[in-house]
Amino acid sequence: MTAEKPKRTWLKRLWKIFLWLFVLQFLYIIFCKWINPPITITQSVSVVTGHGLKRDYISYDDMGPNIKLAVMAGEDQLFPDHDGFDIKAIKKAMKYNEKHPNKTRGASTISQQTAKNVFLWQHGGYFRKGLEVYFTFMIEKLWSKERILQTHLNVAEMGPGIFGVQAASRAYFNKDAKNLTRQEAAMIAACLPNPKKFTVKPLSRYVAIRSGNLLRQMNNLEGDPDIQELIR
Repeated sequence: MTAEKPKRTWLKRLWKIFLWLFVLQFLYIIFCKWINPPITITQSVSVVTGHGLKRDYISYDDMGPNIKLAVMAGEDQLFPDHDGFDIKAIKKAMKYNEKHPNKTRGASTISQQTAKNVFLWQHGGYFRKGLEVYFTFMIEKLWSKERILQTHLNVAEMGPGIFGVQAASRAYFNKDAKNLTRQEAAMIAACLPNPKKFTVKPLSRYVAIRSGNLLRQMNNLEGDPDIQELIR
């Protein structure tokens, strides 16, 4: 009995800690439904590693239609229609990664990227992926598609130490995000897979080529009624 008592006490404490963490993360999800995150783990790492933190959170309307369209064209063309996960893309990525073990292909939706960028950290293995699935599910249930896209465009890294489309617009083109041309929006969207490597300024070869492809995808997507509803 004496050995069991400390064990029960430890389990109770662990259970209480788990409950508190669950409640706090749920409240933070609700908080971020209405208010932009004060800071993210990725932003904190950027400061610590010397890249700094340039950001300027803006409203959904102030983002303008071009960057919304460009990011959906480049990152997640089924964003208006799925519930957070693109199952077909995930299966294709898994098959590709099996055949090419030295090259990995992702299939993250905008919802998954938002969950990772707001609540979690970059890289990581199956543990972080598991948490990402949970947070993606929660924001899809509790936030609107507009809020998910707005948050993604406000917190995503778009250059070394540059977070969000407004900071990127000012840094690269000296203008507000709502005034971005299609070409400029496509260039910013093109850097998102790896904004430290695929630079907008100076213009990397990857961004130059991919932005041209994105412009064609934007033209193809623009007529979709669900896309139109989100970029208005």
